[in-house]
Formats: sequence, structure tokens, C-alpha cells
Amino acid sequence: MLSRIAESLFWIGRYIERSDGTARILDVHLQLLLEDPWIDEDTACRSLLAVMGTASPEQGEVVVTREHVLARLAVDRTNPASILYSLTAARENARRAREIVSTELWECLNTTNARMPRRLQSEKVHEFFQWVRERAALAVGVVDSSTSRDEAWQFFTLGRAIERADMTARLLATRTLTQASGPSWTTILRSCGAYEAYLRTYRGMPSAGNAAEFLLLDRLFPRSIIYSISRAEECISAIDPRQDRVGHSNHVLRALGRIRNDLEYQPIGEILTELPGHMLRVQTVTREASDAIRQRFFPTQAEPSWIGEIS
Repeated sequence: MLSRIAESLFWIGRYIERSDGTARILDVHLQLLLEDPWIDEDTACRSLLAVMGTASPEQGEVVVTREHVLARLAVDRTNPASILYSLTAARENARRAREIVSTELWECLNTTNARMPRRLQSEKVHEFFQWVRERAALAVGVVDSSTSRDEAWQFFTLGRAIERADMTARLLATRTLTQASGPSWTTILRSCGAYEAYLRTYRGMPSAGNAAEFLLLDRLFPRSIIYSISRAEECISAIDPRQDRVGHSNHVLRALGRIRNDLEYQPIGEILTELPGHMLRVQTVTREASDAIRQRFFPTQAEPSWIGEIS
């Protein structure tokens, strides 16, 4: 497969997953701002922008509001962290790989991009986020139901897995955004579509330890960080099936394996104590893995990146 085609498929997967993850995070936290009058909106919005890798105005210059967050993370066509940018970029990458991308996926992304609003009405924000999630699910469903499990599917799924691990880490990092009042674990589970799956697994109301364990370490739930990392490792092994006699010369597998071992073999209580730090490490590892993928498979192209990516 040509490297430009592989790169486009990888980034289609990442951008679709990014639009879905961003919609989930914004839906949870903007609703929280409406429901809890004790939250300092300026502080919470600045923290949310920071978690999403987007710069906010200098402290004291202007009060950052819910509307500012929507403008930057939902409909800003110049911000790679925004939903509009992600959907537009997914469609553009599909155009570049048109000889590989199915007609159904192309029509899905083209229609989504055409119907994407350029401005949001405050009373229809929740409906907008739901629409984004439905369109992302439709695009993924089209790929899963109509694509052979060859290199094209592996690169698309690899991009989704890398981005999903990153977005779940960002969602968990926002658990302590507002310090005194953050989203409940029930709210976070619902935002991931994980609430019913959690209840079937633990058979009780969410506790901090169990909910975090489920979203971090559950090997069967597709939005958990461990599941996403394992899927990325499977895709890399299928694309580049070399077996080393000693260790791993594949830098992608080395980066993913380190963070997987760190999470799997550490007690959940210790992870919860330093949750923002651990989630920052997951984001760092996904960035390192993305860099290694680019160098190994797409050496001639510059990688799109988050604005203000956490280093």
C-alpha cells in the first residue's frame, strides 16, 4: 500500500474518533456547568481547554465562558482539536484516498461535512453533540461492515485505537478539573456509553475504584484504555509482523507496551491517587506512538497535531 494512502486511512480513523471523543467530553462538562451553580465557570473552562490541548486567553484578560469553549472546540475551523476541523480533515483525507475508500464511507463523510453547522444555538448544543456521535458511529459502522480486514482496515483501526486511548485519558483527566466539584463517575461512564456495561460487570452503583478500573483496565470494554492499546498493538503486529529474538525493535510496540504494563501491574488505588499524572503519561505515549508510526510508515509527510499539545 502507498504510504500516502496508509497515512490518509490512519488519520481518517483518528479524526473520526477525535470528533466523537470531543463531543462526549464537551457534552458532559458543559452540562455540568449548567447544573452546578457553585462551579467557577472561568476556571473550569480554562482547565477544559487545557485538557483538550487548546490555548486560552491570558488570565485576567477576559472571562472564558461556555460560549468561548464551544467556539474553540466545536466550530473553530482552524483548531485541530475542534469537531468541525476533525470532520473536515476526515473528509479531506478520504478524498486523498478515494481509490481505496468505499463509496459508502465517502458519502457518509461528505454528507456529515456538508451538514456540519458553522454556528451553534445554545439551546441545541446537546442535540448537536448527539448528532456528531451518531455520524461518527455511522462512519465506523460503514468501515467495519464493508472493508476487508487487510492493511486498509488495519491502518484505519490503528488510528482509531490510538486516538481513543488518548480521548479516554483526556476524559478521565477532566474528572478533577473543577477540584471541589467534577463530573460524577456515573456521568463519566454514561458519556462513554459504559454505564450499562459497568452495571453488568460490577452489579452495583459506581464507585471511584471500580469505575476507574473499568475505564482504564477492562480488557473487554472497547472504550477502555487497555483495550484500545491492545487493539493498537494487534494492528501494528498485523501490519508489520516481524518477530525479534530479543525485545522489540518496533518503537510503536515498545511505547504502547510500556504504558500497558505500567497500568496493568499497578494497584488501582495508586493510579487514582495520581490520576491526572497517569492520564498525562497515556497522552504522552499516544503521541510517541503516533510519531513512531509516522516515521516507520509515512516518513515523507508532516504529522497533523493538536494545538498546544501537552508535552
